[in-house]
Amino acid sequence: MDEAQRNPPVRDWLPRTAGLLLGTLALATAFIAAYVGALHQPTPRDVPVGVVLGDQRAQAVMAAVRQRTNKIEPIEYDDPGAADDGLTSREVYGVLTSGPDNGLRLTTATASAPAAADVVTQVLGQAAQQANLPIQVTDEVPVESTDPRGLVPFYLAVGYVLGGYLASTALGLRTGTAPVSLPRAGLRVAALAVYSVVLGIVGATVVGPVLDVWHHDIPAVAAVGTLAVFAAAMVASAVQAWLGLLGTGIVILLLVVLGNPGSGGIYAPEFLPAWLRGMHRWNVPGLATDLIKSAVYFDRRSTGWALSGLTLWTLLGILGLVTATVFRARRRAARAGARPDTPGAPAAHG
Repeated sequence: MDEAQRNPPVRDWLPRTAGLLLGTLALATAFIAAYVGALHQPTPRDVPVGVVLGDQRAQAVMAAVRQRTNKIEPIEYDDPGAADDGLTSREVYGVLTSGPDNGLRLTTATASAPAAADVVTQVLGQAAQQANLPIQVTDEVPVESTDPRGLVPFYLAVGYVLGGYLASTALGLRTGTAPVSLPRAGLRVAALAVYSVVLGIVGATVVGPVLDVWHHDIPAVAAVGTLAVFAAAMVASAVQAWLGLLGTGIVILLLVVLGNPGSGGIYAPEFLPAWLRGMHRWNVPGLATDLIKSAVYFDRRSTGWALSGLTLWTLLGILGLVTATVFRARRRAARAGARPDTPGAPAAHG
């Protein structure tokens, strides 16, 4: 190695280095803005609570609450059975109905989000007291005593997503961000699939038998974890295959900087700023958090959108990786065909 290779001129490395530092600075700034902006002052707004049409006592209390505050949003159901289904499918955090002795009955699902259930209980409890109505509160779906704040699903989802995109990044650094051929792309997908199964099982084992947080549904948690890891890995692989090193920054932005605070895991979505409230319904960390909660606590009908969303991200990631592989392979072939020394090409004259 000569002196020029050991000590390249500043002009050769300065622009790329400056670009990397500026990109890192932008990611760090976005991280600070997203986390502090989303989490520094959680304010509940429009927390959904079910009420049955025709239940005049409950509807009157809900209407009075809605006039005084925007913390609670009434969601109307045709009958009590539909309202109960709304609770167990995580459409609402509670259901208010008429109770015995001319009072009220509030049924909550703390496992959806303890802070949201607390707000519902507090606001409707005060409203019942002001109306001189007794109220009976029942927690239909409580969180585990080993996870009183309900944060384990979120942190488990974060670990799964982190493992997925780190595995993709590691493979990209070792073998190139874009596979050189379709067979290599298939091999990468297969490797990440096996890795996802292993990490899904490991994560479920850690929160189950090892830390003893949950004592049930361990196979379901492992299956959800496998899908979450694979979805994150495929999304990262696709973006990195198309954009290279820049793609890694974009993946971090989507899955970490915006994904974690927007997942509704630390605070319920109704506690987040308006620009983040709906993000959990489409970003990978939010979908993974919702699906873990559904697998552990709720009716399987509540898995519908989260399961579909993660599956869709996985398929889009595979498609993105394959198309990037084909595109780059054709571009390499076109460049090779344009070289003067390529067999069959006209000789260069000089």
